[in-house]
Amino acid sequence: MMDVFLEIDPLVPAKTGTRVSNASTAPTRFWLPAFAGMSAAQVARTALNAAMLLGTTTLALAQADFPFDREMLLDAKPMPGGKRIPILEIAADGKAQIDLWCKSGPGLVEVTGEAIKFTLGAMADQPCTPERMQADEEVAAALAQATHWRLDEDVVVLLGPTELRFRLSTH
Repeated sequence: MMDVFLEIDPLVPAKTGTRVSNASTAPTRFWLPAFAGMSAAQVARTALNAAMLLGTTTLALAQADFPFDREMLLDAKPMPGGKRIPILEIAADGKAQIDLWCKSGPGLVEVTGEAIKFTLGAMADQPCTPERMQADEEVAAALAQATHWRLDEDVVVLLGPTELRFRLSTH
């Protein structure tokens, strides 16, 4: 049996690793009575289980933060001669509706924590100018190459070789 203490050093915050100027210089120690009577192996096993649980909870929270079932509009101005801009709508089951400058169609999207993967389905062609067709190809390629996402207030940022920004619809 052993006494177990949790020691927190206020000079090195866990997230930033920077010195806190107004913190006490003495570490804070907490006795953890829940571990009293446990062997070192039992304490280590319990700590490992807690860390694994925290990791899966963080993953679930990141997925929960993704704005499923919301219309997302590409942060761009309409091209000359029209009002349409690309729109994504991704359901919680991963099914997506992808409307580009000219083309529209289904897709599948996998969101795992901060990682994202788009698989575009067959896109229906509509009569379009060469500029719009080129813009469709660029946006489709950027979606297919996106590997991560983040939420900046009301903007979903898709990260990959080309960064795409989609504003959450307010209606």
